[in-house]
Amino acid sequence: MASKILVIGAGISGLTLAEQFAKNNKVTLVEQRNHLGGNCYDFTNQAGILIHKYGPHIFHTDFPDVWQYLSRFTKWTNYQHKVLGYFDGQFAPIPFNLNSLKILYPQSQADLLAEKLIKKVGLNQKVPILDFLKAKDQDLKNLAQFVYDKVFLEYTQKQWGLKPSQIDPSVTARVPIYVSRDNSWFQDKYQGMPKEGFARLFEKMVDNKNIEVKLNTNYHKIKNKIKPDLVFYTGALDRFFNFKYGKLDYRFLRILFRTYPKKVFQPAAVVNYPSLKFPFTRITEYKKLTRQIHKKTTVGREYPGQTGFMAYPVNNLKNQKKLKKYQKEINKLKKQKIYFVGRLAQFKYFNMDQAVKNSLDIYKQTTK
Repeated sequence: MASKILVIGAGISGLTLAEQFAKNNKVTLVEQRNHLGGNCYDFTNQAGILIHKYGPHIFHTDFPDVWQYLSRFTKWTNYQHKVLGYFDGQFAPIPFNLNSLKILYPQSQADLLAEKLIKKVGLNQKVPILDFLKAKDQDLKNLAQFVYDKVFLEYTQKQWGLKPSQIDPSVTARVPIYVSRDNSWFQDKYQGMPKEGFARLFEKMVDNKNIEVKLNTNYHKIKNKIKPDLVFYTGALDRFFNFKYGKLDYRFLRILFRTYPKKVFQPAAVVNYPSLKFPFTRITEYKKLTRQIHKKTTVGREYPGQTGFMAYPVNNLKNQKKLKKYQKEINKLKKQKIYFVGRLAQFKYFNMDQAVKNSLDIYKQTTK
């Protein structure tokens, strides 16, 4: 007998669950926003340019099953993501690599440092910036301090509103020195952008007579009217428990979009501005992500803070203590067959492919 499945939240985690369960069940998908896809949503603006409403999202994965799964709903535009940083009037690749070294250092010094880096860690290896600060070689230590100050320190303060020492190492590890001449941000086997955009991909995922989509709907206002057999909650964890142990902290983002009457605005799709001289962290030029041809261009400047939309869970000791308390509450609900899935519900940073993989795995576990 088919079950009645309730999925709360139509981000990429919830969409994957809804699509999978709809093969053999009736699914109700509830979303409080007016669109599918959560923060991955994109749309065409008034100028006719496809932009990402909540900042740039580039799909990349090393999971063949995730790539094959999403390829059922979209064709892909080949795109290799490369990011530049703006340093005292110069553009250089980020993550900081051997090409960055060549741009920002005198040639003889750059050659010496490159030789030492390759000898110490090997070519095409990534090392967290904090590890290099512990180096015994003074030249490498000086380089690490330069990268730390120019690339990492002030950017981190803007992005998180915290000192680097207050951030969990799992976050700082995402900002490495890359001992390579490869300027690609990702090295995953599969990379690309959905040919018709993310929103169209999401629409195809729920194009199933077994899925009822309810947009502009607050689950907490209708939960007593629905009697499902299984519930998958992908919303904010603390909100589900009515903030019983206090709010879990998130870093919010505001994005200010502007369209310019010219074809090109900047030399890369994304340019980071690490210095505190700039109030924003980065500028994205969306045409460069989507390969759209247009006589105008739209860019988005990102301003992290406590206003805007929820973007990143703050993984520090204070929040980890709260999270453990909420996880105990989750354990009490096991008999009620309520599952907490995704970045908000698990209070954990997921890339898009990780979110899809996580949902596919949970579907398999719950349908054995």
